[in-house]
Amino acid sequence: MQIFGVDIGGSGIKGAPVDLDKGDLAQERCKVLTPHPATPDGVADGVKQVVDHFGWSGPVGLTFPGVITDGTHIRTAANVDKSWIDTDARTLFSERLGGLPVTVVNDADAAGVAEMEFGAGRDRKGVVLLLTFGTGIGSALFADGELVPNTELGHLELDGHDAEKKASSKAKEDGDLSWEHWAHRVNKYLAHVEMLFSPDLFIIGGGVSRKAEKFLPYIEGIKAEIVPAQLQNNAGIVGAAMRAAHHAK
Repeated sequence: MQIFGVDIGGSGIKGAPVDLDKGDLAQERCKVLTPHPATPDGVADGVKQVVDHFGWSGPVGLTFPGVITDGTHIRTAANVDKSWIDTDARTLFSERLGGLPVTVVNDADAAGVAEMEFGAGRDRKGVVLLLTFGTGIGSALFADGELVPNTELGHLELDGHDAEKKASSKAKEDGDLSWEHWAHRVNKYLAHVEMLFSPDLFIIGGGVSRKAEKFLPYIEGIKAEIVPAQLQNNAGIVGAAMRAAHHAK
């Protein structure tokens, strides 16, 4: 079975049909740049461009970098334009895609769902926390495999700032930080999150998961097991498609 997944990020909008039996992309993904400012209309146009690239005409799952309630209402918009707040995202995207059925899910929650089903969290019980390091820091919290949605732990305060302002991949790039220097920031953030949630497993996702050997050796003093995401940067696309398939039943 194939369902289309789209992952909306602060820097790019990427999508592809997903083989839900394998938990992998069925075709090479298409990516367009996220418009700036990342307004609802601009982002919806980017999503349409990605979906139209494949001539897709079925259900579509979409991730969004913010809190989503009732599967449609946007409540936060830290890394996109603030005009997203209170937008009915499901209606917006469905109308832009010619009436296709649309499911919208928090971006990190989507990545977490995919990793728990097909990746590093498979068959893991207890408390599992997936953290995606990108433009911001996303989080997906699971208790015995059940998702606690919309945690947004990248906005925990760390040294007087939103944690993602100090420890995201964007913070590393903007500050031209070495992997070691950045890892020390991540270490401090993980210690703070561990104090609050005492997870059994941290899964590190986002683009940096491809380069785990460059920073994980510098992480010290964390009791939980720490592993890189296995689906890497495709986890959001796969998870979005999984959610769409669930709602299509």
